[in-house]
Amino acid sequence: MRTACLLFITITLVALSRPALAVHIDGHIHAAEWKGARHITDFRQTQPLTGKPATLKTEAWILATPKGLAVAFRNVQPPDVPRTSQHLQRDFEDQVDRINLVVDFNGDGRTGYNFTVSPTGDVYDAVITNENRFNKDWDGIWKHAVRQNAGSWTVEMLIPWYTAPMHKATDGKRRLGIYLDRVIGSTGERDAWPSASYQRPRFLSDFTHITIPVYRQTLLAVTPYMSGLYDNVHGRSHFQGGADIFWKPSGQFQLTATLHPDFGQVESDDLVVNFGATETYFSDKRPFFTENQGIFDFGLLDDNSQLIYTRRVGGPADDGLGASDINAAVKLNGSLGDTSYGVLAADENGPAGRTFSAVRVTHDFGTHTAGAMLTHVDRPWLDRQATVLGVDDHWKPTAHLTVSTNLVGSEIDQHGTRTRGAGATLFVNDEMNDGWRQQWLGMHFDDRLQVNDFGYLQRNNFDYVHWEVQKRNTDLPGDSIYSSHDWHFRIDALDNDDQHLRLRRQLRIRRSSELHNGGREDTQININSAGWDDLLTRGHGALFLPPSFQFDFQHKSPRHGDWLFALDVTAASGGLAGNRKVGYTVKYQPTYFVSDAFNVYTGLTVDRTPAWLIWQHDNLVGEFSERALQLDAGFDWSIGNRSELRMKLQALGLDAKIRQGYVVGANGRAIASTQPVSDFNLRNLGLQIRYRYRLAPLSYLYLVYGRGGYAQDAYARDTIPLLRSSFALRNDEQFLVKISYRFDM
Repeated sequence: MRTACLLFITITLVALSRPALAVHIDGHIHAAEWKGARHITDFRQTQPLTGKPATLKTEAWILATPKGLAVAFRNVQPPDVPRTSQHLQRDFEDQVDRINLVVDFNGDGRTGYNFTVSPTGDVYDAVITNENRFNKDWDGIWKHAVRQNAGSWTVEMLIPWYTAPMHKATDGKRRLGIYLDRVIGSTGERDAWPSASYQRPRFLSDFTHITIPVYRQTLLAVTPYMSGLYDNVHGRSHFQGGADIFWKPSGQFQLTATLHPDFGQVESDDLVVNFGATETYFSDKRPFFTENQGIFDFGLLDDNSQLIYTRRVGGPADDGLGASDINAAVKLNGSLGDTSYGVLAADENGPAGRTFSAVRVTHDFGTHTAGAMLTHVDRPWLDRQATVLGVDDHWKPTAHLTVSTNLVGSEIDQHGTRTRGAGATLFVNDEMNDGWRQQWLGMHFDDRLQVNDFGYLQRNNFDYVHWEVQKRNTDLPGDSIYSSHDWHFRIDALDNDDQHLRLRRQLRIRRSSELHNGGREDTQININSAGWDDLLTRGHGALFLPPSFQFDFQHKSPRHGDWLFALDVTAASGGLAGNRKVGYTVKYQPTYFVSDAFNVYTGLTVDRTPAWLIWQHDNLVGEFSERALQLDAGFDWSIGNRSELRMKLQALGLDAKIRQGYVVGANGRAIASTQPVSDFNLRNLGLQIRYRYRLAPLSYLYLVYGRGGYAQDAYARDTIPLLRSSFALRNDEQFLVKISYRFDM
């Protein structure tokens, strides 16, 4: 007890002895505090992307202080323009009033940090890589305050200098890339300075650069946690403790470490039913794996493909007996001149555990940023060593042209046998005049490339090219409900690499639209040629399929009154029936706001696939008539400034009646088979009720109840009874208590 008291007194004295801030972050913009700040008033419309002056006046101030980068906004918003009053979860994506600050601490267009504040003081933060790729898994420590009056609302923010690794400054000056914007929730208008847009291929590179004095700020933070989990199905308890450590002595060197981290039981993944040959991707919210992770972004330019997929660490163990426990992990980030580096290592417990390591280096050559990444995974249970090397380059030869390339090679040593594979991509974006732009993409991955020991790649063994032309239209009639349209026209070709099979030829037409009421619509149609499916039978022969199409429509409205609505509609053909049979998916989700702090949502998804192909074994596939109902329901309740209660419920009932079994012939054609293939149904349930109390910044108490289950039977059954019976599933039922507290020293 004496030691604890002495520690508390020491921390208190250190806090009291710190110098006062030059700017007091209270939401009041006092002229004396902001004397010497850069004053910004030239905000331009970027949604719609017209470049016209902002409809409502916005002004901002930027000031470098010893404690961080201080930014203030004054947003004029008279009473006749509705203003957001609802409370939001952290990292919200709701269409509400908000301001955004994005900082590129190195000014090289490589990594940006996004900080968002709403009028109710709720926040969103994210890391931006690859020009316009946002990852909101990261949660940072930064100060903010909001003040409102009848005609405007103001925000003050302070971003500490230890937030991100930074290159060493020269001549006592630092060059930052800055972007500011303000969104009006009731109309969707976004006004920005400079006139950059994340909807363009280049976003980070279009920031305004400012020069500021150099300040040095250090951080040592330790976040210990303890959790207790009771398994109500098996009647047993599990207790665990660990800690995250953040040491940032300077911008040129930062260390992050974790001891026995949990696997994020306080977060819940969406339900996924996947009978396909490719893996489902999930994001990662564990603090160690989101802090300073931007440098490790090595995208393969194919969906979520990456050389490092952090969900591998602590994922299913190689013996198939559940998730692996992580002993420890460490991450180093820093820079030497214009060279940035990152080192990551993680070790799992037990004989089926793995050891992960990675090294990343990038260098800024001005118009070029080149880099390399080396990863290695030791999997003793499988007698497998996996090494992957990637080299990438981002070239900006002109203000409108961007060229990105990468080369990837893998070497797998398993049971004494070595396998080497390779891949490459070329990505060209050209911003032309009058709202026109074009994009070229070429990819090659051979059938021996393997990156999924540490990374994520949906498939290898393919060659892909596409050309896309895009046109932005903001000159719409005055009585139109739309403020802008963004048209995309794409043609692509996808081939199997080792057999040179034509997998697909596709024409894609897409229109993304912004509405004057702040809503958004996306409409897309894909027209596919006949082609081969080389993944369905897992290596037992490619199946030839007739032409098909897919039509998607999404509409999301902002909140109007007490209601918010979202609608997704899909119509698609496919399978052996091609265009002769068309299925559909309709999801409708209304949200009702009982108050600004409490909302309830209930969504229902109806799915019908008349010619659903599922692999059975060897070269046997079944064609099923599938029907499914899924319920998504829950509520979010903000209880004061520190507490929140959330419920998330997902339940699924799916029925599949066999139409015919087929074997894949030597010529790739489907041949009707008499081998037995059964009807089946499945039920799936996921329920989480979570209470969170914020003890201090990034310090929480969690109380979590979770229940889930999965069941599959070999007979057909109507979807409504299946959905109803899914609520009785109870494969897992757990109650978790977790407390974590961050100590800044």
